[in-house]
Amino acid sequence: MSTVLLDRAGILALVPHQGAMCLWDEVVEWDAQRIGLRARNHVAPTHPLRARGRLPALALCEYGAQAMAVHGGLLTREHGGRAAAGVLVALREVDLAVARIDDLAGALEGEAELLAAGPGSQQYAFRIRHRGRLLASGRAAAMLDATGLDTGG
Repeated sequence: MSTVLLDRAGILALVPHQGAMCLWDEVVEWDAQRIGLRARNHVAPTHPLRARGRLPALALCEYGAQAMAVHGGLLTREHGGRAAAGVLVALREVDLAVARIDDLAGALEGEAELLAAGPGSQQYAFRIRHRGRLLASGRAAAMLDATGLDTGG
């Protein structure tokens, strides 16, 4: 994962998460089933998910959910539309290998794999790594606002 396919500005154009709440910096690979991303903001003292001066590993679930959003945005854009807004409704089989992530120097690397998608929902598996070490994994499901979906046609 070294070539940047989409930078932060491109990601911001795809997702509802704006400003500091947009957690990913780069898309480094993607296809119809998977996406690979990178972020370096987990060490920022102003990270919006910090609590009591620390960024808990539980925040990696939000990184996973936003990986889903970026992938969905790319898929929809490729078909001439605009992605519908989504709401995270379930997390399953979440495994966290650390208690916090703000003390990890270097980039986080995330990947999400599409497991199932329909007009009103999607389900992904996600994995977040740091320097090759698996920090978090799990599955996430989102409900989509199909009424807001713009298919371009």
